[in-house]
Amino acid sequence: MLREDLQKTLKESMLAHDAETTGAVRLIIAGMKEKDVEARGKGAKEASDAELLSMMQTMIKQRNDSIKMYTDGNRPELAEKEKKEIAVIERFLPKQMNDAEIEAVVKTLIAETGAASMKDMGKVMGALKAKYAGQLDMGKANGVIKSFLG
Repeated sequence: MLREDLQKTLKESMLAHDAETTGAVRLIIAGMKEKDVEARGKGAKEASDAELLSMMQTMIKQRNDSIKMYTDGNRPELAEKEKKEIAVIERFLPKQMNDAEIEAVVKTLIAETGAASMKDMGKVMGALKAKYAGQLDMGKANGVIKSFLG
């Protein structure tokens, strides 16, 4: 589904001569192809949607870092370009969880995995990535897990 949406959006943006959307979608597709190559090396046919969503989360994080640097460097036009790319990438991500939802999910996964200490953090993070990839900021989730297990 995600792959078809990307191809459809690319085609529409090219026909509409929307260079910003076309460029951003091409970056996503390039990342997707890179993930597919990695997956083939591991014996899978192609990367899973969860891996692709995680990749797009990383792309957003990279662009947010760039925005901060461009803003600090007094380059508002470049920061604006990055913001537009983020908007395009977010169109393909599921609705993001808020802090309360992240806490509820983490509590549930701690109970499901039987995690009792910081040693069990990897189990909880693994379950979180498997079930909720692309729906939440893993950095925030990491902090929530530490607060519950610490």
